[in-house]
Amino acid sequence: MSLIYLVNTFFWKKKGFLTNGNNYYYFSSMKNWLYLTVFIVFYSVSTLKGQVPEYYQNLDLTTQGQELMVQLSHLVSSTHVFELSYTPGVWEAIKLTDLDPENNEHVLLIYGFDNDDGDFITDRTRGVNENCTQSDCTGLWNREHVLARSQANPPLQLSGAGTDVHNLRACDARMNEIRGNRRFAYGGSHAVVTPEGDFFPGEEWIGDVARMMMYMFLRYGDRCDPSFVAVGTSFYDPDGRMIDLLLEWNAADPVSEYELNRNEILEDLQGNRNPFIDNPYLATLIWGGPVAEDRWSLSTNTEIIASEIQLYPTISTGLLYFTNPLEHEVEYRVINNLGLIVQEGTSLGRIQIERPFTGWHYVELIHSSQSRIQKVYFQR
Repeated sequence: MSLIYLVNTFFWKKKGFLTNGNNYYYFSSMKNWLYLTVFIVFYSVSTLKGQVPEYYQNLDLTTQGQELMVQLSHLVSSTHVFELSYTPGVWEAIKLTDLDPENNEHVLLIYGFDNDDGDFITDRTRGVNENCTQSDCTGLWNREHVLARSQANPPLQLSGAGTDVHNLRACDARMNEIRGNRRFAYGGSHAVVTPEGDFFPGEEWIGDVARMMMYMFLRYGDRCDPSFVAVGTSFYDPDGRMIDLLLEWNAADPVSEYELNRNEILEDLQGNRNPFIDNPYLATLIWGGPVAEDRWSLSTNTEIIASEIQLYPTISTGLLYFTNPLEHEVEYRVINNLGLIVQEGTSLGRIQIERPFTGWHYVELIHSSQSRIQKVYFQR
């Protein structure tokens, strides 16, 4: 039992936002004890790196593919024992889970990126109590289903899967409308509707989005198929289910302290965790693709060698190098922000960009069935 659970349980009183059988709870002293809660969460997650959390102790982590996925699916389903009400339950939960680590009077707004450009739609943070409880939501934040309700089949309702806060984030209300139910796709540096009418969440949020979509597939299965929410092929996954883009985003954008804190709080609110936040490498073991961060040191020797291939510089005028402990040719692919392969080949350690690329690209280095991916900014 975690410290966060003991603190929150002590200050819950019977009344009304969290349902568990016939009992109803709300945070009666949430504001007074908010700072204590956040402190304990930061303390707790700092001890997890490099070891398997107790939540996963009964799993066989020597397995891969479907066998590992089935184990994790059962775990996140069987431990999801608390269902939050949509109102006020999800509101109050997000006021805890989405706090800005640098300012606990604000929440982070998914897809947001700039507080100083004079456009409230692009705000990255907003006051924790500036949420939309009225008809006009201008300048306020509301609840974004990252896997949009209408993308699920059948659609998510405002109960059950529709109130799973592992899939809900604070978001500027207008930005939420702009995203709508557009599928995720490669785009520019910041959140944008692509020329094809899809949606790029912004570089800061690609890993968050990928890990949330993986969780929803793990937790709810075919109802939340990755193809419903992300654009692209399923080249990496032997079963052709997980979209390549999500695996690439999971590897390219490592887990943040914000995500780790969120996972801790949600275990206490719902009972379950998002395994791909605790260890992004679990996605690599299940679906293949680029080698993601391995927080538990599960990698085999082959995978360690592949992950040790380091690409540099990350800001380039057209010439890249990579360390090559394998001492034989490594395949590479250069992928633009639309997900298109713009150059590919093999190399022992040097990549000369043949065309005048500019802006952010992804460079994938491939060894056997393993690969790693690195963001590179090309300037001229």
